[in-house]
Amino acid sequence: MTAWWWPVRTPPAATLSSPVRASVAEAGHVDLNADLGETPEPPEGTADVLGSTVERLLGLVTTTHIACGFHAGGPRVMQRTVAAAVAAGVVVGAHPSYPDPEGFGRRPMDRSAQLVADDVARQLEALGSAALVEGAQLRSVKPHGALYHRLATDEECAVAVAEALRDHDPDLVLVVPAGAPTRATIAGCGVSVVAEGFCDRAYLADGSLAPRSQPGSVLVDPTEAAQRAIAMALGRGVEAIDGSAVVLDCDTLCVHGDAPGAVSIADAVRRALLAAGVSVAPYAA
Repeated sequence: MTAWWWPVRTPPAATLSSPVRASVAEAGHVDLNADLGETPEPPEGTADVLGSTVERLLGLVTTTHIACGFHAGGPRVMQRTVAAAVAAGVVVGAHPSYPDPEGFGRRPMDRSAQLVADDVARQLEALGSAALVEGAQLRSVKPHGALYHRLATDEECAVAVAEALRDHDPDLVLVVPAGAPTRATIAGCGVSVVAEGFCDRAYLADGSLAPRSQPGSVLVDPTEAAQRAIAMALGRGVEAIDGSAVVLDCDTLCVHGDAPGAVSIADAVRRALLAAGVSVAPYAA
């Protein structure tokens, strides 16, 4: 899977600082992000169609994490998605994963920590090249699927990936699940970290995401997702799938770009946050 990658061009280090705020409560605002570019690479000779869903989502979110080809996307999808994000004034981040297009990156893989770090670095080079062409710079990294969950608990892998990010660009921000045990370890590597909550996913009593195989794990009602977003942004308890309450300290809230009704959910979430007095702004500018 090497043929389509751009030549290696490391984006220059940021010339402006990108402070990460301490908490929603202190700053009065929260980031709203969507994972995009998670479509197959179109065959050569076919038209590049971004899709109205992506464009409409980019009008609602403040950060997007774009698939880097290992679970979805490819050079043309990346280029078009970055260009659309830049046009919409949305902060661009990377959404790297395990090399698992067949399983959409949602299956655990037995890969060493160093190999995972190399995978991530390679994906950052690819998306970073697309960003450079469009006059943008990657500001954050949010792992996808099974890799995202592994980095939340696997100290060795978290350190390896954090060091890869630091070597690529020390100003990159790493996104981890709210309550991730590895957050302090990652910060100890000199990498800024932000915690993420999900508006359109159910939680278990321990604060982890309910498996997608579990009934009710994916929320499709915009009103329910909006209520969840307000609860997370204001530090209130979120009802877990067993009825218990879970408090999640979140810096950014996610709406899955490939979820049914993603635009309606993102619109309802943004409107609800603003009505509750929480402004929506990126954690890294």
